[in-house]
Amino acid sequence: MKINDVINAKPSHDVVTIGPDATVRELVALLAEHNVGALVVSDDGERVTGIVSERDVVRRLHADAGVLDAAVSEIMTAEVRTCAGEDGLTDLMQTMTQHRIRHVPVVADGRLTGIISIGDVVKSRIGELEFERDQLDSYVHQT
Repeated sequence: MKINDVINAKPSHDVVTIGPDATVRELVALLAEHNVGALVVSDDGERVTGIVSERDVVRRLHADAGVLDAAVSEIMTAEVRTCAGEDGLTDLMQTMTQHRIRHVPVVADGRLTGIISIGDVVKSRIGELEFERDQLDSYVHQT
């Protein structure tokens, strides 16, 4: 299975982005509004500048309550692991596990085309396993 297969199965292909100069308070509002765990940081909505997650906010908030008025660029991860739509899902699962990340932007020709979360991966994998189970069950019970 390819990343594009998972992206195409999602109900929405929209990727919510936030500018690096936005405040963490604005970030928190967008996370809540869109019910997502991370946002891609981008100046133009196409180029990936960074990624910022709920975890980034919580970890900084614990150390500094004033972080809500800081710029997103101060807490974002600048070295972003990305994937391409043609990449295999198994490779992505390994990357997510190895680097302990839950959200990976999907890019094509340097342009942001989607985002895939660990939840998307798990849902897709469960669907594959259920299909295989049903096929095996059908085979075993043929008469």
